[in-house]
Amino acid sequence: MKIYDISQEVFSCAVFPGDIPPERKVLETIEGGSICNLTGISMCAHNGTHVDAPYHFYRDGKTVDQVRPEKFIGKCYVSFVNGDVTEETAVRLIRKAKSADAEAAKRILIGGNACVTLEAARVFAEEKIDLIGNESQTVGPLNAPAQVHYVLLKAEVVLLEGIRLNGIKEGVYLLNAAPLNLGGADGAPCRAILIEA
Repeated sequence: MKIYDISQEVFSCAVFPGDIPPERKVLETIEGGSICNLTGISMCAHNGTHVDAPYHFYRDGKTVDQVRPEKFIGKCYVSFVNGDVTEETAVRLIRKAKSADAEAAKRILIGGNACVTLEAARVFAEEKIDLIGNESQTVGPLNAPAQVHYVLLKAEVVLLEGIRLNGIKEGVYLLNAAPLNLGGADGAPCRAILIEA
């Protein structure tokens, strides 16, 4: 069994333009005479590798703690695309994933410099997949990601953003991208891992 960590280190992570960067604060140190080392953190729920819940764009959408864990944990299919993920690309990705493993086709991770288009988002939504992941800090165009989010999150396709797939080969893996259980939150950081059985 081989395990791949596909998450970013939080304090040096990429940050979506305009989001506050994560900050680490040393609260106590053994060196300073305390009984233990203690760290405080301040961050946006969407820093680094994180998930978006429907509440991120919908007032009545499910919050992170309301999304069932099975969405984030299970077989997935990893593929690579550079450029726009078009409607045709999305159809091809789903077909390829299903031919490899029907369960894996419920969670698709896209590596490379990829941008999910609105047309592709509609394909993924209609297919009722559980999760779509990508390496960018947002699904959709960086300068206008809202429409892609609206389509995917309305269909309760959770988003796993900011993953790192360098060195990973295309194929089927077991994914664990369970987010922190932040009650009432629109998103949450996670330690995303792939397991090759």
